[in-house]
Amino acid sequence: MTSDNASPSPIVATTDLRDMLRRYLIERGLGSMQASAQRRTAALATGDIATYRQTIREAVRAFYGDLPVGPHAVRPTVIRVSQFDKRGYRLENVLFDTYPEWQVNATVYVPLDYAPPYPAVVIPVGHSGKQFESYQLPAQFFARCGYLALLFDPPGQAGEKQPGNDHFHDGVRCYLVGETSSQYFVADALRCIDYLETREDVDLSDGVAMTGVSGGGTTTTFATLLDARISVTGPSCCLSPLAQLDITQCYAGCPETHMTGRYAEGIDEVDLLCAASPTPVLLMAGALDEVFHIDDTRRLAGEVQRFYNSLGRPDRFEFFVDDGGHAYSLAQARRFVSFMNRWLLGKPDRSIPDLSDASFALDPYPELQCHPRPDVNMRTLTLERAGALEVTRSRDARRVRAAASALVRTQDAVPTPQALTSQPFQVWTHMWQQILLRPEPGIELPATFVYPILGAARAVLHLDDRGRNRLLYRHGPVADAVRFIQREASGRAAFCVDLRGWGDTAPAMYPYEMAGWGGIDRYLAYTSAALGDPLMSMRVRDALATLAYLRTRPEVVPGGIIVSGCGNAGIVALHTALIDGQVGGVIVWDCLVSFRTLLETEAYTWPADTFVPGVLLYYDLPDLVAALTCPVKIVNPRTGAGAILPARDIDALNHDLGMNVYTTDVDAEGDQLASALGAMLDPGLIP
Repeated sequence: MTSDNASPSPIVATTDLRDMLRRYLIERGLGSMQASAQRRTAALATGDIATYRQTIREAVRAFYGDLPVGPHAVRPTVIRVSQFDKRGYRLENVLFDTYPEWQVNATVYVPLDYAPPYPAVVIPVGHSGKQFESYQLPAQFFARCGYLALLFDPPGQAGEKQPGNDHFHDGVRCYLVGETSSQYFVADALRCIDYLETREDVDLSDGVAMTGVSGGGTTTTFATLLDARISVTGPSCCLSPLAQLDITQCYAGCPETHMTGRYAEGIDEVDLLCAASPTPVLLMAGALDEVFHIDDTRRLAGEVQRFYNSLGRPDRFEFFVDDGGHAYSLAQARRFVSFMNRWLLGKPDRSIPDLSDASFALDPYPELQCHPRPDVNMRTLTLERAGALEVTRSRDARRVRAAASALVRTQDAVPTPQALTSQPFQVWTHMWQQILLRPEPGIELPATFVYPILGAARAVLHLDDRGRNRLLYRHGPVADAVRFIQREASGRAAFCVDLRGWGDTAPAMYPYEMAGWGGIDRYLAYTSAALGDPLMSMRVRDALATLAYLRTRPEVVPGGIIVSGCGNAGIVALHTALIDGQVGGVIVWDCLVSFRTLLETEAYTWPADTFVPGVLLYYDLPDLVAALTCPVKIVNPRTGAGAILPARDIDALNHDLGMNVYTTDVDAEGDQLASALGAMLDPGLIP
């Protein structure tokens, strides 16, 4: 298909390229949530809520695998840190393990005005620290009402477990080994119950309550579906339909709430509460919540209520709204005590002490500190898991290729995309043509095709995460490699394309990305992971589709195509060459040397979409290189920290491969790169 564009100007896309990738992800996400809503509607219509609940619970369990908690787990080792007597309660600070040497820093509020054994409530802290009002004051209130309350910090944020535990920077690393960072939040919450079972002053005969605000409420909702010991829950300021906040409004959220495949499984926030039925749930919200808009939460609550009504237990679900914002207020604490009195103790008429807000004050933070080990964290545990996988992975070339195809979802051949082309424009020794490829509905990829005036030529398919024309500009290395303005030499061709999210298709900023924890790359990474289709996989399919199109062009020798890639596009180039199996060579530069190095460094420099979910279950980038049968050159391989790999490590990689593939050249974007591309395009190297 050819346009009337007879100038060298770009082809006008039919969609706003700045918004294209987001709209694509939004539509897919909404499709998953529509399927989720249809499943809930069918469950209510047929009355088969048991099957629906089982489906959701099994999907949630699959996100976590086998957690080291519960009856089958080793009894926790408890270290007593300190204690302080207060008005109506005693603070006890303790440490106990969840994963080996991974410690929970628990502050226990023991009632002083009631006789043991006490009913208990676990309070997971949200994206904050247990020293703040939303955690301390409710815990104090519960203790002064006769409930033993337990607070603990989540990984990262403002608490004691910060090094290597940042929700975003470190949480995303778990994707690489096929895990969710949510396991550290939820496992700790459930391990608190294991700890409570060791205390003689606690009565768990009727189960335990759990409540928390924001991220603590999210932990509560997931934990409830995983452990029958939780008999009453009170999530606060944490839930609205995914179709609104996370999908349509593009709030990046956190990697721990975007488990791989969550959207694909249709696990909406409302499903978490509906599947909890008939467990008593008090959903709480602030009328002025600036994150979870109250109208969205009201709609969610209404749908959950219908499930409890259908089960004949409408009283087991309540929705309480106070006049505050994004916080766990003392008003919410009072309401939850009343709810626990009824559903945990079976004593709805049990009196609640008349305690004024003024009678509560924050305890000094040092009196809550437990000093957990800083050297064992999400990063170190994920690195340890990666090491174990590396020992057991198969490096057979056929298996690596099959695994790459499965990860990219290209078990079937990628079809040749539709293409809109401009009229060719002569520029000295070559023709210049703008092209717009459509590999699938909703996606348009702008490309620049430069080819000799006469005859079919060997070609480089060039991919660049910083824009397709960057190395054509001002006689850049790609222009030099194709012998631009060299009349005496036979010409070569270059096909440079912007894969989705790069170059002209880079997404524009959205409002929530103003937040310090926001980021376009984070939204793209988390959302595509939740769809079960990582963005890097989409880009590899784009590259394979582009390659299929390039082979249809009469200006190109079909067997004379090499693939090149810069930065993260190098990862795409390696996958493309291996999965296709027919290219004449592949050259990448300034590319990540291995996914493992993303775990080895404390501070990585790569965008969040580099963390391909599950990849280290099957292979690492050196395994891809070893599986390739075409000529390969890796120039300036970079670590997770962005540094060029030291010469000794490059020598070790080449020794392991048995060939000279990896090399260092600080001038990789100048003459040396052009020479490397030219050498790979040489007819002597390509059959």
